[in-house]
Amino acid sequence: MPRFPADHSRPLSSLRRRGRGATAAVGAVAVSAAALAAVPTSPASANPQGTGLLISEVYGGGGNNGGAFKNDFIELFNPTTEEISLDGLGLQYRSASGGGGGFEPLSGAVAPGGYYLLEAAEGSNKDQPPLPTPDAVVPFSMSGSAGQVLLVDGTSAFTGSGDVAGNAGLVDALGWGSATTTFEGAPAAGTANATSVARKVAATDSDNNLADFAVGAPTPQNSGDDGSEPEPPAEPVEATIAEIQGTAAVTPLRGQPVVTRGLVTATYPTGGFNGFYIQTPGTGDEVKGPDQGSNAVFVFQGGGDKAYPAIGEYVEVTGTADEYNGQTQVNAVDGSYTVVDEVVAPVKARDFALPATTDAVEREAQRERYEGELVLPSETYTVTNNFSLNQYAEIGLALGDTPLITPSEIARPGDTEAIAQAQAQNAARDVRLDDGASIDFLSNKDIPLPWIDVEQSVRVNSSVQITEPVIFDWRNNAWKFQPTERLETTADGGPATFEDTRTDAPEDVGGDLTIATFNVLNYFTTTGEDWVAGGTGRECSYYTDRAGDRVTTNRCNPNGPRGAANDVNLERQESKIVAAIDAIDAGVVSLEEIENSAAFGQDRDQALSTLVDALNEAAGEERWAFVPSPSAVPTNEDVIRTAFIYQPDVVETVGESSILLGDPAFSNAREPLAQAFQPIDGGDPFTVVVNHFKSKSNSDAATGDNANNPITGAFNGDRVRQATALSAFADEFATEAGTEAVFLTGDFNSYSKEDPVVVLEDAGYTNLVSEGEWSYSFQAMSGSLDHVFANEAALATVTGSDVWEINAVEPISYEYSRYNYNATDFHAPNPYRSSDHEPHVVGISTGDDTPEPPAPGSIGTYQNVQAAYPYRYGGVGKPKRLAVWYGGRDGERITGRVYVTTRQLGSSSTTTASYWYDRYGRNVWTPLFSQRGSHQVTVSFVPSDPAYKSVSHSYWIWVSAR
Repeated sequence: MPRFPADHSRPLSSLRRRGRGATAAVGAVAVSAAALAAVPTSPASANPQGTGLLISEVYGGGGNNGGAFKNDFIELFNPTTEEISLDGLGLQYRSASGGGGGFEPLSGAVAPGGYYLLEAAEGSNKDQPPLPTPDAVVPFSMSGSAGQVLLVDGTSAFTGSGDVAGNAGLVDALGWGSATTTFEGAPAAGTANATSVARKVAATDSDNNLADFAVGAPTPQNSGDDGSEPEPPAEPVEATIAEIQGTAAVTPLRGQPVVTRGLVTATYPTGGFNGFYIQTPGTGDEVKGPDQGSNAVFVFQGGGDKAYPAIGEYVEVTGTADEYNGQTQVNAVDGSYTVVDEVVAPVKARDFALPATTDAVEREAQRERYEGELVLPSETYTVTNNFSLNQYAEIGLALGDTPLITPSEIARPGDTEAIAQAQAQNAARDVRLDDGASIDFLSNKDIPLPWIDVEQSVRVNSSVQITEPVIFDWRNNAWKFQPTERLETTADGGPATFEDTRTDAPEDVGGDLTIATFNVLNYFTTTGEDWVAGGTGRECSYYTDRAGDRVTTNRCNPNGPRGAANDVNLERQESKIVAAIDAIDAGVVSLEEIENSAAFGQDRDQALSTLVDALNEAAGEERWAFVPSPSAVPTNEDVIRTAFIYQPDVVETVGESSILLGDPAFSNAREPLAQAFQPIDGGDPFTVVVNHFKSKSNSDAATGDNANNPITGAFNGDRVRQATALSAFADEFATEAGTEAVFLTGDFNSYSKEDPVVVLEDAGYTNLVSEGEWSYSFQAMSGSLDHVFANEAALATVTGSDVWEINAVEPISYEYSRYNYNATDFHAPNPYRSSDHEPHVVGISTGDDTPEPPAPGSIGTYQNVQAAYPYRYGGVGKPKRLAVWYGGRDGERITGRVYVTTRQLGSSSTTTASYWYDRYGRNVWTPLFSQRGSHQVTVSFVPSDPAYKSVSHSYWIWVSAR
């Protein structure tokens, strides 16, 4: 069904000839010197004589693993002796099932007997050879195995399907792959990444794709092709694996046919790798220097039903030395392997220490020496990323005993040197643990995820031991440890073990009352389906499970709910949140990301009330209450809000809550909510102010000091203004409420060294961080966006702090929003992954800050050294206050001298401060801390009366950079 020239001339040679000649410029068209006139299109029909324009070749494996070129292409051929105009024609690509791929109008002409090359999308492997200079470019990203290409007689997309031979709307059509739904006669055979589908006889069209096209190596030709025969392929050369690898990132034999031998160390016949690893016999324990490369290489076999060697077999491989996305490999798609019957020395799994210098060039050179080799890592690793586990079964690891840390969690954003050091450290410690496959489990939801099940989790900040030999692999632009065979299920075990760091409750933080903050991940009692059904002009898109059922909302317009899709998923979400809050068991809990029910025509506290009802039902008693909304609320609120719940048996509210109103700093964020509380068992009242600052997400509104920044994200300027306004509001509310102690809680969307946190610290607040724990995990790095700050009066009551790691550290597979996303059912009504932020719990002592003297008769006994905050203290250049007392006979006043000595971990140098003691108890201070880190504090008491003995007590504290 060709496009004919004006004169139905005889065809040129019926044999297709391949060669390389002069090429046209990109985007240009081949035309004669004479003006071109459009020619009419005859009704589509079989054209055995080759008297019209034809689709001559299609290739969709460009840039894929084992591809022949880095781009896809479509080639047209004019078998006549006259030019054929392309004006008024269009080229269309559709997937095998008929899904949209694109339509592009054509222009220009194809010369007589000439080819016309259209370059399509570039694949991920940009190291593969380029096409000959194309005559035009189309944006199609085509399948490497099956699809539909249509040469349309018109300027709009063709909509027909099935057998389209003879269709008047088409000039020519090609459907290839057995599953394709549009074709001429019958579909042509399917292709692989290294093959195209091309006409068997260039000028012949029988309107039967299966008869006309054959699968083979791609041979793209453009309008400048001279029609000469190609050079015959070179004979393969014998090369060792080390010679193929070379000592640089790219093989020195690239593009050359090679023959090599090695022992099979890993094999991946299923899962998408489509190849196996071989390594030189007897290697694995040799010491390597800069002039030595790897002794292993990946052999790519391509898809299809092919035989694979067994691990341990000695094989000879014939193929082409190549690179795929930086991975050196032997492409044996058109080659072969044979098992060699010869006894050779075994390969030893190398005792492997990950090269981790912060010099990126040197680090990559060092790691390149071991590419593809069998190794047994000897060091401890920590899970730093499990987000990709849900999709690709890939786990991010960090060398050492901590995850990778967000740079602005530990360094000021303006300190470019410190930020660069943090980034370099992260890059040096980064490596991945993979499953030996490239399966996308979000697209293949019926395949069980390996590594985890409903009980066995892989958590960020947990230690990892690699217990079996693995392949040190470069793939997807990252260094990875691959199992030697695909890991298919959790029952397979895998080559690594993971520390179980789940706990049933937060750590004991001391004190007689606890407060907590918890982001509840868009807890909406108004579901997407109910909201859409409740009015006109409303629409929601949803995330769906593997059965196609809605789970959670994606986007609801205009300004609709953001939580569960329907009641059954709301119940799943609520069960996990209730389990978490019940285990936290704090006297006061501030909440973020809970529904503002007023936005949906209900009482503002409706969702909050529903959550409290669920908590009380789970408790079997009226344990919980909520703080009602104040009488004055903002006029234009977000659909999410902040809130307080509390236990009336522990605290009671003092006065009405208050929201900061009318401050422009919060025009794009939730205004702070303040409430004063009084402990039921006595003690001083205190104020808690809950916050949810503007997010870091970029948008068109992020300009000026809000412009997106690679370190702090967008809207840093607004968050600074929000912190400033918060400080003033908290002071004003505390004064009116008559409280000295003030806690600021919530999601500040700011890491610990970013400007908004510093604003609050400069206002006199201490950030109550929890050593070695962080509230959020993003892009494989941990840091705290959620905080509890204490002013000086509040700090004196603090007895401990814990970031309870139940959410950010857990795989997203456990979240209610991922219910039934995989063949494994990961849902359980427990606290784990009840949100994406960790709750933060703080213990406080509600009595006097100076302890009562010891009971009479406790002679010569050092009763206690009480630190106001013994777990971490923010303040290089600041002292630490301690409360000290000593017991005497029958309440006798004892005098003497108190010595407070500090020593930094790893140092023998000490600093001492001393104080006269002449009372039942007194406050003392440490010397100023000069450096951040762990410090030992020793408090000693030497009585004036020698009848009493000297005593001392030591403990450790952490000093942060501020």
